[in-house]
Amino acid sequence: MRCIGFTEGAFFEICTQIFPSSTMKKYIIPLCFLIFYFFNLSIQAQNIPVKGRITNSFTNQALAQITVSVQGTRISSPSDSNGNYLLLIPTEGVYTLEFQALGFKTRILPEIQIYQNKPNIFDISLEENKTVLKGVQVVAGLKSKTVESPLSLRIIGIAEIKRNPGGNRDISKALQSLPGVATTTGFRNDIIVRGGAPNENRFYLDGVEIPNINHFATQGSSGGPVGLLNVDFIREVNFYSGAFPANKGNALSSVLDFRQKDGRNDKQTGALTLGSSDLALTAEGPLWKNATYLASIRRSYLQFLFKLLNLSFLPTYNDAQFKIKWKIDSKNELSFLGLGALDRFTLNTAANTTEAQQFQLATIPVNSQNNYTLGAVYKHFGKKGYTTLVLSRDYLENISTKYQNNDPNSILIQDYHSKEIENKLRLEESDQLGSITLNYGFNLESGTSITHNYNLAPSGNFNYNSSLDLVKYGAFTQFSKSILEDKLGLSLGLRIDGNSFLNQDKNPLKQFSPRISLSYDLGSGLGLNFNTGLYYQLPAYTLLSFRDNTGNLTNQNAEYISNWESVIGLDFINPSNIKFSAEAFYKLYQHYPFIQNYGDTISLANFGSDFGIVGDRRLVGLGNGRAYGIEFLVQRRVKKGFYGIATLTLVRSEFQDKSGVYIPSSWDSKVFMSFTGGRVFKKGWELGAKLRMSGGTPYTPYNISQSSLITNYSINPMGIPDYNQLNSSRLGFFYQLDGRIDKKINWKKISLDFYFDIQNLTNNVYSLAPYLVLDKDSQGNTQTLPGDPSRYKTKLLNNTTGNVLPSLGIILELNR
Repeated sequence: MRCIGFTEGAFFEICTQIFPSSTMKKYIIPLCFLIFYFFNLSIQAQNIPVKGRITNSFTNQALAQITVSVQGTRISSPSDSNGNYLLLIPTEGVYTLEFQALGFKTRILPEIQIYQNKPNIFDISLEENKTVLKGVQVVAGLKSKTVESPLSLRIIGIAEIKRNPGGNRDISKALQSLPGVATTTGFRNDIIVRGGAPNENRFYLDGVEIPNINHFATQGSSGGPVGLLNVDFIREVNFYSGAFPANKGNALSSVLDFRQKDGRNDKQTGALTLGSSDLALTAEGPLWKNATYLASIRRSYLQFLFKLLNLSFLPTYNDAQFKIKWKIDSKNELSFLGLGALDRFTLNTAANTTEAQQFQLATIPVNSQNNYTLGAVYKHFGKKGYTTLVLSRDYLENISTKYQNNDPNSILIQDYHSKEIENKLRLEESDQLGSITLNYGFNLESGTSITHNYNLAPSGNFNYNSSLDLVKYGAFTQFSKSILEDKLGLSLGLRIDGNSFLNQDKNPLKQFSPRISLSYDLGSGLGLNFNTGLYYQLPAYTLLSFRDNTGNLTNQNAEYISNWESVIGLDFINPSNIKFSAEAFYKLYQHYPFIQNYGDTISLANFGSDFGIVGDRRLVGLGNGRAYGIEFLVQRRVKKGFYGIATLTLVRSEFQDKSGVYIPSSWDSKVFMSFTGGRVFKKGWELGAKLRMSGGTPYTPYNISQSSLITNYSINPMGIPDYNQLNSSRLGFFYQLDGRIDKKINWKKISLDFYFDIQNLTNNVYSLAPYLVLDKDSQGNTQTLPGDPSRYKTKLLNNTTGNVLPSLGIILELNR
């Protein structure tokens, strides 16, 4: 062991001279060696190799003489004839890599974590840019727009997700730092984008569509309290809040495209993550020549924490995820991936002392969910581009049961059991023809929904068994080109969709979906961008498979829901790599289903923010909606240890009521903003904070007269909404401050990451819509309304949320 010419023997001799006594030698000399070891380790932790291979994104051919540099430093190196590059970085930390060369679009890898004790391998592909001939085009590190989606696209790095304060390594919570994404309250991960409902989003994992990204999902919508994806698998997330490419269909508000990393190809490694609510095991390594794998399994112990806190419900979740990547040769590669979960939701009947606990026990059903997605992605590279074939299958089983007073010997209130199964095929061709990029293909899907639905309700009982099979089909093409020396980007996308079930929508030309994007580089870091497009989404299976009590399918007159969205915006990146952007948007919805609920009529756009099932009602009409607003972003990636992102969104979301009048929807928070920032220190320390603020969302008051009827309340012990006052009340202003501390410790073969995450640092208590409960006497007996023995005496009970919620996590990784 040597340190700047300083040997162990010399160090020992100095310590002996300083501490001559035997007693001091016994204790001090070992301490000196320990200090020497860590000092020497810090000196040795120099010149960390960062390497990878650079290929053409369309042909997979190796690219030579690509300049690879570390932003903010003088470190750079060209790739060799095989496309390989090597950088030597002096210390561990978070860095941004930039790849650029004449004739290629500059590519950025933002905020990657460089480790001393494990491989730092970053393979990357570059797209040709034949319109730039006079020199290398330098693009700032925050510039992430594409010709197809020049605005409303945010690329989220893995470091942003992991360090997000209050996020607890949950991807859905990290999205709340982005413009256009509304802050949600309570025990849910709903993604509400630009005033749209939670069921208007679509998710892709390495090109495979996945139905949901959360445990305990609301069937027919999305959301859920806990993220399903293993964040350690993710390399980056492409989040489209508009301007979706034509190959992404069946979405109205957003598309999330998750890109996973490949497993290590040198040796077997693993990690153990011990969080505040679950335990996870992860493994990766080589399988056979040119094949790698990633695999993880997670088990929650949240139910024990909830029981300790005397909560009335006890959730338990389990999940597993894997990816196998086989690079067959330079022209062919094959990936297999899988994702599955087992969720159980039981009641803690011992927690029944408070009125809030009693209300929850009386209204929450026992629930079980099982789901999985399996997919295979084959990619073949040719001379001008590549072909992608995607095959996948997803499955969801949802079981929900409720007895009166939670007594199986009492009246059955709800007995719901459904299965949704989809098999999907998508074939895509992506070519670069000179300065033109062309993407086209088709998709074919089979869907099956099997449902048993028994529901005892004041507005009428449901009792039916339904089986539904349908076929969905579509085709798409996208044409993109940059002209005027790459200053003007043009993209035209076309898509058609149809299905075999709905009476009006079997002809795919009826769902003709054009979209166009324009972007112009004004110079000096300023860009002007525009997009307009028509997007379609099929209603959920819960609506399509509904039958009346005679067994007839009643909702075949539904139609694809459409959204014509237009966005215009400016973005500016200054020399300090700080990004400013502003985007104005307008969304016009048509054919939104109206359903019958509690004997009244309401737009389906107002549902989806609670657990259970959304859409299992009779279709009674179609309506329109609109959402419009403006959003601002200021962002700075990590530079000199500091990072931050601030957003402000002003939005109005309005849908028609049963009279055709536009009123605020359940997602109309009017204004929401967030600030997330922090500091990356030396020696593995990091500190971050996130502040979220939001205007109150509307809610519908109760129909007290109808709710308090003994015949109604005994079946449905909660308030019945008064849809004549739809969304006429509004919650108060919301804010929450979260904080996070991270510490990384690296040894030769083991790494330890500690994090301490605190949600709601200021202990802000926020009022939600109140509960309607029985107004009992001092002995706890129910009372009838004075003068009306047919009704209970009721009252409104405050419903609050907001406690300081600390989370402690430990991540143990085995390295090389």
